[in-house]
Amino acid sequence: MRNRRAGLAKVVACTAVLAAVTAACGSGGSGGASDGKVELTVATFNEFGYEDLFKEYESANPNVKITHRKTGQGNPHHQNLFTKLGAGSGLADIEAVEEGYLSQVMAKSGQFNDLKEIGPSDVRADRWLQWKTDAVTTKDGKLIGYGTDIGPLAMCYRKDLFEAAGLPSDPEGVKALFATWDAYFEAGDKYVKATNKPWFDSAAQIFNPMHNQAKTGYFDRDDKLVIETNDDKKIWSQVTGAVARGQSAKLVAWSPEWQNGFKQSAFATKTCPSWMLGVIEGNAGPELKGKWAVTAAFPGGGGNWGGSYLTVPKQSKNAKEAAKLAAWLTAPEQQIKAFVAKGTFPSQTQALISPELLNKTNDYFGGEKVGLLFAEQANKVSGAQYKGPKDGEIQDNVIAPALQAVEQGKSADEGWQQVVEGAKKAAK
Repeated sequence: MRNRRAGLAKVVACTAVLAAVTAACGSGGSGGASDGKVELTVATFNEFGYEDLFKEYESANPNVKITHRKTGQGNPHHQNLFTKLGAGSGLADIEAVEEGYLSQVMAKSGQFNDLKEIGPSDVRADRWLQWKTDAVTTKDGKLIGYGTDIGPLAMCYRKDLFEAAGLPSDPEGVKALFATWDAYFEAGDKYVKATNKPWFDSAAQIFNPMHNQAKTGYFDRDDKLVIETNDDKKIWSQVTGAVARGQSAKLVAWSPEWQNGFKQSAFATKTCPSWMLGVIEGNAGPELKGKWAVTAAFPGGGGNWGGSYLTVPKQSKNAKEAAKLAAWLTAPEQQIKAFVAKGTFPSQTQALISPELLNKTNDYFGGEKVGLLFAEQANKVSGAQYKGPKDGEIQDNVIAPALQAVEQGKSADEGWQQVVEGAKKAAK
């Protein structure tokens, strides 16, 4: 899923800006700076919390100069990444990749360095949660990215709306409602009956995490489309059935209407990765402080939505120095600093037991110890689902529009046929 934690292609050209940060127009990564220093470019998007870390690294490594290329949103950053991969030049020494685009990057893994070969010898795979590393490991065992943040899933809900519907409202009491997807939809039926109001924001926001929990995704490991034989038809029936029973507010995620829906109490529950807490607070506003709550439960066990990696493209002229910097940025100590700076939830096992993380509370959500809560949720993720090269395209351009069509009146069967036809076309 595309990471929208911060709120939510340009053709390669020889420009003055590019010339300032590369050895020559048309070269891959950066070369040596004019003062003899090794110059490394790092391209990120949204907020990684690296600004102070870059200064710290330069201070400890006076032979290195870091140039940061920061894009406000993830989509243009990745469009630029794929354009420059195709052109064969212009990429930064370190390119951040968000998990929603990872399947496309893995399809081009030959253009990225194997960090097992060029990275520091003391960086071991068990630095990270296993599923985080597995997702960026190629079929032949190459590691093309170091994990940065993650988005472990919990459930957020409106305590006052639950109370008004006669449902349990304290974080422990609601766990039974979120134990399984069947329990979740059953509670939704009770809520709709009691209030005549929607239970969740949109069908796509429910379908996607359900799909990602399945053993097999849209493609098998041979990159064969399996959407007609995996669990997606069952998941489709569950979600569209809930839509038919009035559980969806039918709001398109990230739209102005969806944003206003938090403030207007348009729905009572929200699938809630760690970064969603800030989104809820920003959209719901101060008047709903203490009415939103988060609980250490998620239907079906655990899940992840969001998070990124640092990769070193083969275009880099200083690949080993770049890998050294990427390894340092993703060390547990630095990831805690990034978490404190920007709230990016770490994927490193040692960071997940840090007192600074575990003692982190959130006043908006009733003083809940959110660091501990989401650390527990991160450890519930059972594994990394394999993503085929067109996985993101099917999710964003096939599944989501078909679910929206069902929310607007198309039958579930017609919507599923739209999914199958669209997936086959995308997979060609």
